[in-house]
Amino acid sequence: MQRIVYLERESVIAEVRRPSFAHEWVEYPMTKVSEVVERLAGATIAITNKVPLPAAAIAALPDLKMVAVAATGTNIVDLEACQARGIVVSNIRGYAEHTVPEHVMALTLALSRNLIAWRETVQAGRWQQSDQFCLFDHPIRDLHGATLGLVGSGSLGNGVARLAEAFGMRILRAEHKGATSLRSGYTDFAEVLASADVLTLHCPLTEQTRGLIGEAELRAMKSSALLVNTARGGIVDEAALIRALKEGWIGGAGFDVVTAEPPPEGHPMVDPELLALPNFLLTPHVAWASRPAMQTLADQLIDNIEAFVAGKPQNRVA
Repeated sequence: MQRIVYLERESVIAEVRRPSFAHEWVEYPMTKVSEVVERLAGATIAITNKVPLPAAAIAALPDLKMVAVAATGTNIVDLEACQARGIVVSNIRGYAEHTVPEHVMALTLALSRNLIAWRETVQAGRWQQSDQFCLFDHPIRDLHGATLGLVGSGSLGNGVARLAEAFGMRILRAEHKGATSLRSGYTDFAEVLASADVLTLHCPLTEQTRGLIGEAELRAMKSSALLVNTARGGIVDEAALIRALKEGWIGGAGFDVVTAEPPPEGHPMVDPELLALPNFLLTPHVAWASRPAMQTLADQLIDNIEAFVAGKPQNRVA
């Protein structure tokens, strides 16, 4: 009988059906890193979202046969250790193809139209004291005719492109940084940086993409450009980003991710001075979390587990 242990059930707000085969099901609301090995003892299938499964933990779990990641990103699992043991790792795909692009466009619209600054202006009573029907305190930019740079052209990047095209934006798909040749339909990475009015990130966090956007890249962007990151915090050098915002290298940034989540006290990305900037928006890793998307995720999670037990693993990454 399969023993399935769900390490962080509260990380997804959805109905999670039980698999159709005989099994033992154990779930915990949340799990600390120090509790992983103890809670997965005897488990054949582990379900995790953001709780890490490093090589040491995997080595201490001889019964483990599958890791079902309740997310798309798998950087929290040591894939090499799983590969060496023959442990199947499956992730979730396509579930956020509407919700993440909508969040990207929401951040982009809020920044390009200066909604935060306008809200503060009205709260301060400026409109009420105006001599005419409207104010011109803050600049407003249209998306129509602007250039969107896409770093990552999977289902999420393509979803953003579809919405951006509906706004009348020009789309540039960035080739891999440092690539010596261009794929059809792609533009040199440096050219995308220099041309984009909005640069949005949709690539996984790997050793190749860690720090992909640093000081040099931020300085290469237009001084009016917006940077949107709903992928992973480590893709952007946060210290460089903060300098870029405070010193005006770029026009603004909308982020849904940071390097440490939840950010501990003193984390630079939640510094009150930074959060008070009208050209910076930070949301708490919720771009993926519409209720329909979470239900799709939960359904696919069990589909992955049932496919594995049936001997036909799907969405396999290791």
